[in-house]
Amino acid sequence: MVSSSKHACLLILLFCAGITGISQTRTLDFYLDEGLRNSPVLNDLNNRLKEGSVDSLIIEAQRKPFIEGVSQLIYYPYNGRLGYDEVITDGGNYQVVASVSQEIFNRRRTVNRFRSLDIRKESTVMSGKLSEAELKKTITNLYLEAYSAWNDLDFNRSFLELLTSELSLLKDFADRGVCSQTDYLSMLVEAGGQEVTITRMKNIYDKDLMLLNEICGIVDTAKVVLKEPDIQLTEIDGTPDFIFLRQFITDSLDIVNSKEAVGLGYRPVVKWFADAGILTSSPWNFYRHFGVGAGLSLNVPVYDGHQKRLEEQKLAIKENTRSFNSLSARKQYDQNYLRLKEELKDLDNTGEKLEEQLVLADRLVKTLKAQLESGIVKMTEYINAIRNYRTINMNRSLIKIETAVVKNEMNYLLTQ
Repeated sequence: MVSSSKHACLLILLFCAGITGISQTRTLDFYLDEGLRNSPVLNDLNNRLKEGSVDSLIIEAQRKPFIEGVSQLIYYPYNGRLGYDEVITDGGNYQVVASVSQEIFNRRRTVNRFRSLDIRKESTVMSGKLSEAELKKTITNLYLEAYSAWNDLDFNRSFLELLTSELSLLKDFADRGVCSQTDYLSMLVEAGGQEVTITRMKNIYDKDLMLLNEICGIVDTAKVVLKEPDIQLTEIDGTPDFIFLRQFITDSLDIVNSKEAVGLGYRPVVKWFADAGILTSSPWNFYRHFGVGAGLSLNVPVYDGHQKRLEEQKLAIKENTRSFNSLSARKQYDQNYLRLKEELKDLDNTGEKLEEQLVLADRLVKTLKAQLESGIVKMTEYINAIRNYRTINMNRSLIKIETAVVKNEMNYLLTQ
């Protein structure tokens, strides 16, 4: 019996050593940095900002004169009975000219297009900030889940080590008749069940860690220890500059600018143009028909089937939707903040009570252990006291993690 108990204790110690054989330690900041650096969404938004700079150069280029070369060689066969009227076709059309044209009096259109680019850039910047805040919240929540799994694993491992150390003491008590062999065997069964729990906890932790690596764009199978995160509430000086509300303001400016663009699309368009080259109806004397030309063109919209009015109706509906969504988003934000603030208050109160219970449970375990050595209490009472201490300690850890989750949600609200 003695050799079998020693063998069991040795296996448990080896099991604990296998669980703790983890070399790397990583923090929440490490995963946040990796997640932001590897995010396809943020990379796409950064590239959109670069595209906006190119679009601005395109608008500037379109304001300059447009030069093109035109070459056209057309022959119209006519045999006196069949073919196009030579009075109209001249028998052919041969031209090689260079032309230049430029729209004038279009300053308001240009300003409108630049304003549209500025609004789009501002919208992209705010989308980037919102996406970054959302990604940070997601990574932090996943980190907290993984840390919670690691915390459970580490706590159960510590409990197994405690049971292992108590087994040797209990074996000595059983040999001296202080407790029964049944109590010793019960403790041995308890330790065996704890091994199964640790294995299950380890699988959960490995799964959560792989998911965290996946969302952060990390390709790694190394086993790591997650450091306890220190999440503090974000302090805001004055009135918070809510990005999600600024997005609605930007949308309103975009609607106003679009409405102006619709109106500018129905203004007269004036262009000057000029060309120089060869234009002739006969290819045999082309050298005699080199010339130049210049002129102005005016395009005035007259009737479009009321498309302008319909476009303005669409923009009015869009503005109505924007206004309603803005009001709804603010109400939802206020309600979420009040809810999270109340949750944080309740968690703090619960945490304080658990701290008081943990002190009492620890005192009870120490007292029962002293009485166990004197044979005053039974081993079952001592084991139950340890279980109770373990449960209170786990609940305290869970409350800490839930508090961190609520703080993370509140920080997200304050920074979005």
